[in-house]
Amino acid sequence: MVGVSTGALILGMLLPAAAFAQAATIPATPDQPGSPPHTDPAPAQTAVVPAGGADEPGADVQAQTTAPDGTESGADIVVTGFRRSLDAALNVKRESVSSVDAIVAEDIAKFPDQNLAESLQRIPGISIQRDAGEGRAITVRGLGAQFTRVRVNGLETVATSTDGASSNRDRAFDFNVFASELFNSIVVHKTAEASLDEGSLGAVVDLNTGNPLGGKTGFTGVLSAQASYNDLSKNFGPRLAGLLSFKNDAGTFGVSVSAAYQKTNNFELGNNTVRWAQGVFDSVGGTPCFTAPNRGGAYTNNATCDRVALAFHPRIPRYGSVRHDRERLGITGSVQWSPSDSTKVSIDGLYSRFKETREEKWGEVLLRSNERQMDISNYTIDSNNNLIAATINDAWVRTEHYLRRSQTEFYQIGGSWDQDVTDRFRFTLLGGYSKSDATIPVETTFVFDDRDAQGFTYDYTNSRSPLISFGTSVTDAANFQLAEIRDRPSETVNDFRTAQLRTEWDVTEGFQIKAGGLYRRFAFDTKGFSRDAVVCPTAGGRDVVLGTITCTASSNIGPTGVYGFPATNLGELFNLGKAGQPSGATSQFLIPNIAAAAQYTGLYNRTASVLVGDTRSVSEEVTGGYAEFDVKGDMLGLRYAANAGMRYVHTAQKSTGLSSSTVNGATVNTPATVERSYDDWLPAINVALFPTDQVIVRGAISKVITRPSLGSLTPGGSVDGFNYRVTFGNPQLEPFRATAFDLSAEYYFAPQSILSVALFKKNIESFTVSQPRSGTFASTGLPLSVIPASSPAAQNPEGQLWTITQPINGTGASLKGMEIALQSTFRFLPGFLRNFGFLANATFVGSSAGYTQGGPATTVSRGVVNPATGAVVTAGGVLGALPNVTQRATLFGLSKRAYNGTLYYEDAKFSARGSISYRSPYIDAASATGNLFEGYNKTINVDASLRYKLTPNIEVSLEGTNLTDQYRDRYVDLQANRNYEYNHFGRTFLAGARIKM
Repeated sequence: MVGVSTGALILGMLLPAAAFAQAATIPATPDQPGSPPHTDPAPAQTAVVPAGGADEPGADVQAQTTAPDGTESGADIVVTGFRRSLDAALNVKRESVSSVDAIVAEDIAKFPDQNLAESLQRIPGISIQRDAGEGRAITVRGLGAQFTRVRVNGLETVATSTDGASSNRDRAFDFNVFASELFNSIVVHKTAEASLDEGSLGAVVDLNTGNPLGGKTGFTGVLSAQASYNDLSKNFGPRLAGLLSFKNDAGTFGVSVSAAYQKTNNFELGNNTVRWAQGVFDSVGGTPCFTAPNRGGAYTNNATCDRVALAFHPRIPRYGSVRHDRERLGITGSVQWSPSDSTKVSIDGLYSRFKETREEKWGEVLLRSNERQMDISNYTIDSNNNLIAATINDAWVRTEHYLRRSQTEFYQIGGSWDQDVTDRFRFTLLGGYSKSDATIPVETTFVFDDRDAQGFTYDYTNSRSPLISFGTSVTDAANFQLAEIRDRPSETVNDFRTAQLRTEWDVTEGFQIKAGGLYRRFAFDTKGFSRDAVVCPTAGGRDVVLGTITCTASSNIGPTGVYGFPATNLGELFNLGKAGQPSGATSQFLIPNIAAAAQYTGLYNRTASVLVGDTRSVSEEVTGGYAEFDVKGDMLGLRYAANAGMRYVHTAQKSTGLSSSTVNGATVNTPATVERSYDDWLPAINVALFPTDQVIVRGAISKVITRPSLGSLTPGGSVDGFNYRVTFGNPQLEPFRATAFDLSAEYYFAPQSILSVALFKKNIESFTVSQPRSGTFASTGLPLSVIPASSPAAQNPEGQLWTITQPINGTGASLKGMEIALQSTFRFLPGFLRNFGFLANATFVGSSAGYTQGGPATTVSRGVVNPATGAVVTAGGVLGALPNVTQRATLFGLSKRAYNGTLYYEDAKFSARGSISYRSPYIDAASATGNLFEGYNKTINVDASLRYKLTPNIEVSLEGTNLTDQYRDRYVDLQANRNYEYNHFGRTFLAGARIKM
């Protein structure tokens, strides 16, 4: 690795590993911050390992420290593993000209973190998004996951997993794929450099695995074992990690292998509305809204019916559980050869497998698109135009059982050759390949329906703990029929090929030139399939009809019609448990038994059809190079270090999707490919000034880009028949381009201590936005066959207007903010109090972007009846088109405030830490059904860790995560804050031991 920022990466890689044994030497401070890592440092601080101590990260070290003014403090202090890791992380930050933050091995290994995302949230400016109670994706300074580039051992890559809805089919990196034990340092680059890989508006995150030549000579083995327990699921699970490394006596050859394994089987329990919507009911308070009931006649133009129709009600009010059975396996390997001080060759490999079985069980009412047959009474409309309480007859009572099996396999192999050609010129040749393969062989849903249930009630007066009570028995199989089947297998593959040449030339003292060339090829390919079906009985027995619905009139969806198979012998009882439901809520349901229903219907023996919108690919070839000039010196008595340069990249992009058309009555899916290319010149300058040895002032200006979202580049369209939405792609989208400004000041006032303030601003010149319109399905030009067979739109494609959107190049957005960080020890206190310390940071971000969405419907179409004949000319009773509403809001994924704090204690044997993380509300997407935006309310997560050394080689631990059992509070509509979902995951405790051999 070369360059100032990549020098910081090397420093991070040389620091102690989570499971690596390392020499007990405190990282030295070079005589001039900002010096390249190959320059001779100042003499190292002396360090003596106590008698019987181990040369490992957790070993206690007696260090004669140097005071900030350069004089000896004259007092010995105990520097344990965690304190030493704080020093090392601060050195990574201090020695970089650009703005970076770091976490090193002890920090990762000893925080009670389940994966890397949770480790990263300790860094100022970083917030995380959780899935199944654990961190998954990160936001850096208000910019979401797609704006962050991730490199593993210097190679850019993408790791893909699944969340509650689907596979990640974008550029975002899923950190939950990896166990934190596999990595010995994380470095986050917050400002750009010409020599740093492009593609990020937010940050470049470097994840670094083993470095065997950084350890001690001979063999070293480390093993840790923990048992986890979740107090909601009442389940136990193992967590194991181990390492074996070797370095020869000459220090010229080293090899290491590490592995980590974790298995959990936890629950999330709570309620969900699947958004809120408007809809016209059959009758309101006993007043008919149509001249004939149950989908017949014309609209009566009744003001009471209008008011209720235009109010928002929960689309699918429900309680249920989600089970997450997860297994995470990771293996790393590294071989290093350094025959001389001028040559080093490294080969690194990483394998990770992340498996999950997700099982959902729900008891619900399907108001969605079925309001027309339902009678509503005893209703309440609040000040936000929400129909928060009601009694409903002829309700579609539904119980649902969902099962998804998924697996992500990640592979990476990479190599580097670092060579000092002369004492002034050196190069690094870097190359490798990575692949992430996320497969979902099974994604099945079976539903039981009772489509004429009486006396259903709901009450969202307490919106996060609603009362949902079913008037009909939801445990009696005689009331239900098996009505719908859905199965959506898919596969998403990302792969990267990378080759880079980096060079450094020390022209004169204090002046260095860096130059390099690069080649990257990124390929994204996703395929989606459907076995969706509706159930139609026949006179001779049973039949499941795939594709276009062919049910006869006698078996359609009327309240007394025949619509499915008897549920007898196809169900199982489900008890809800502690989902936050109030007294009086229904907590036991009969749900489909997936194995029995699949066998009865022969679901998995049927050929899956291609989902047009979920089958697409994008490939990108990036070629280019950079030149950068690094300088350092003194000017008028003020020390400085700076780099400035230009990065050029040429992007050749190819997007492929399926275009559907009808030929002679048959649907034909034809691949459509669009090719394009574009060039970017990306200047960057970073300056660091050193008014004193303890103070650094940094400034940076750069041009940065993030390439368009992968899903937005697809030719053709995707159809959501449940929300009546069609989304078209746009392969001509421009990248997100921005100018970034950073200014910061850092004060290193004591060991393991810093006070820093950073100001940042990004002027985003091009920003992709969605352009919506309302129209008929016929206006899209798509064939009816692309509508999912089990969706309500398949039964009545023109039953309401569709929202049709396409991404376009918007006018841009702005972002500005501030980070404040303070960490220190209490060494000035007497006795044991001096062993305490703390870390705290706060981030404040503001942004503004314009979005256009379909807002609430304001009218109900009127029915027309021929007075002479009584015949219905126009039925009416359909909501008017959703009017386009343009509103300014923050960028997606941006929390205006985020706080992190850790209080720790550490002496020679005992250590304890407590951490708290706060994230303020944020929007994360445009919404649907007339809601303006959707997102998440604030979260507060509390974690803690206790560790005790029984011997120098054996340590026991007790850790806890999510100690307050924080609920995930998701909402729709920025102003009304309607309940989308409110779920909790329980507390997780881990007890274990770590042994060095």
